[in-house]
Amino acid sequence: DYYFDKNEDMSRYCPICDIHSNYFNSFGYITREDALCPTCGSLERHRLSWLIIKDKIKNKDITKNNLLHIAPEKIFMEKFTNLFKENYLTADLYDKNAKIKMDITNIEYPEESFDYIYCSHVLEHIQDDKKAMRELNRVLKKDGWAILLVPIMTKGPTEEDHLINTPAERMKHYGHPDHVRNYGCDYKERLEESGWKVEVIYAEDFLTTKEIELMGITKAAGEIYFCTKKR
Repeated sequence: DYYFDKNEDMSRYCPICDIHSNYFNSFGYITREDALCPTCGSLERHRLSWLIIKDKIKNKDITKNNLLHIAPEKIFMEKFTNLFKENYLTADLYDKNAKIKMDITNIEYPEESFDYIYCSHVLEHIQDDKKAMRELNRVLKKDGWAILLVPIMTKGPTEEDHLINTPAERMKHYGHPDHVRNYGCDYKERLEESGWKVEVIYAEDFLTTKEIELMGITKAAGEIYFCTKKR
């Protein structure tokens, strides 16, 4: 439960930075309201992800567990460092602030290297996303889990055309200059075809309407794809 009476005059609460505020800021190439925490910069999907991560590790000894964080968001780096200490690894192909350089279509780690993986809004940038999905599956431990998030942009099947290859064309077709596809309702199937067992978690599954409004977890948060290895 969350403190609704902690600051009755404030209408928003961020569970990541634990701060109440009067509003969340607008954000996005295509602007959406009530999205960005003015204190820590979290977005809707970050707040929803954090609540689920906290729940999944609650009452568990994670002192010897490790986390691989792909394309690390600054808002999570301090949180994950506090949780996993030296067992927290950040990785990115281009970001020099990440601990290691990593191409997730060719991960240079042996099978079952990581207990947990967090990869949010990365796969829509990668041409061979299914290879990346298989690689992430390969390096996850048998009893581990991964949160693999993408923006679901269409109610139909995933839209991709590799001939759409300039920033202007991608912006026109996919709503972002670096995206190479619009994921659709078949994203779960794409994960499953790559060796994953997928649980789709919605905010409404465990939060009240009042909690969702308070934390600004609007429809833009999407759903959480909580993934484990097929047995």
